Amino acid sequence: MTVEKLIFYAFASVLILSALAVIGLRHSVKAVLSLVVTFFSAAALWLMTQAEFLAVSLVLVYVGAVLVLFLFVVMMLDVDFAAMKEGFAKTLPFGVAGAVLFMVALYQLYHTDFFKNTTVAPVPENYSNVRALGDVLYTQYFIAFELAAVILLVAMVAAISLCFRGVRQRKVQDVGEQVRVRKEERLKIVRMPAEKRESMQEDAQ
Repeated sequence: MTVEKLIFYAFASVLILSALAVIGLRHSVKAVLSLVVTFFSAAALWLMTQAEFLAVSLVLVYVGAVLVLFLFVVMMLDVDFAAMKEGFAKTLPFGVAGAVLFMVALYQLYHTDFFKNTTVAPVPENYSNVRALGDVLYTQYFIAFELAAVILLVAMVAAISLCFRGVRQRKVQDVGEQVRVRKEERLKIVRMPAEKRESMQEDAQ
C-alpha cells in the first residue's frame, strides 16, 4: 500500500467518524464542530483527486461562512437539541433501511461494467481545473454568471433595506468644545425653595 492510499484512507476514516459524530452527539456546538471536521476531510479528499476548486470552495463557503453563521446562531439561541432528539428511536429503523439500500446500490454500481469500459483522457502536467472552469464560466456561461451575480446583489440590498430602521440620532463628543469649557461652566449650583411633604404636615397636625 502506497503512502497516498494511506493518506486517503486516513482522511476517509476521519470523514466517516466526524459525520457519525454530527448525528450522534447531543451537544449542538460539538456537532457543528464535527461538521467542520467533516468538511475539512472532504476538502482534503478533493485535493487528492486534483479537484482544487471544489476543495477551496468547500472550505471558503461552507466552513468559512455557513458553518460559522450556524455556530453563532446555535450559541445565541441556545436550542435544546437533546429534547428534539427524543423521537430518534422511532425513526431509527427508517434510517437503517435507507442506509442498507444505499449500500446495496453502491455495491451494484461498483460491480457493473460501466466504469470498467470507460476511458479517461490523458491530462497534461500543467493542467489546472480552476483555469478550465474559469475559461468556460467567463466565455460560454458569462451571461448566466452575471445574472446570478445580479440576483445575489438584489438579495443583499433587499435584506439590508428590510433591516434598515432609519438614521438614528447618534451621540458624539466634540473634543474642541470640551477643551474650551471653563470650570464655571462645568457645575452650576441652583438654589431651590424647600418644600414640605404632605406626611410632615400630617404629623405636625
